[in-house]
Amino acid sequence: MTKKLNQVTKEQFKDLMIQTIKQEKAATAKQLIALMQERHGIPPEQTTNLLIELENEDRLHFIKQEPSIPASAKEYFFLKQASWYWITIALTVVTTIAEFTIPESDVPLVYLRSSLGIIFVLFLPGFTFIGALFPAKVPVKTSSENMDTIERVALSFGMSLALVAIVGLILNYTPWGIRLTPITLSLLALTVVFATAAILRENQINLEAAQAKR
Repeated sequence: MTKKLNQVTKEQFKDLMIQTIKQEKAATAKQLIALMQERHGIPPEQTTNLLIELENEDRLHFIKQEPSIPASAKEYFFLKQASWYWITIALTVVTTIAEFTIPESDVPLVYLRSSLGIIFVLFLPGFTFIGALFPAKVPVKTSSENMDTIERVALSFGMSLALVAIVGLILNYTPWGIRLTPITLSLLALTVVFATAAILRENQINLEAAQAKR
């Protein structure tokens, strides 16, 4: 088993690996390596090398089993993939409550209010807006196939500043003016709307990708 496999033996082992994947429902490379060693006595090193070759030959598309995508957006809201949405909504709501309930004189809690306010103003509006424009699964022209974390964070800060400026400009020409209450409620509404649009688009992209693989 430790000697170098010739081409014929390689193909036989590859076929055996594919059969094992199908029969044993191996969903990850780690599971397959363990099964090949347990059932057929093949060392992990050989299995790993053959896995790389199968991957290069594009014959392992079925081993990467994606979690089932729900048929409706309502179900998608409650999957693990949507946890970022609920965290965003929770931060937005908690910050809004803190702005209206924690007075400036409450020194211990005012620091928490300020910290949440910074995230609420300088990050969340842009983060949700970028998520709505560029869902995680949508390829864009960046350094990688998908927009990476650093690019999203940088754009989120920049876009938040732009959105806050636009909101302030609009409020300046309304009866409410540029005050704490209208600005907070406006940013709350924008963040919730953009976050909801982002999660809906994310679900749509996942559905389209799942259908394309069938």
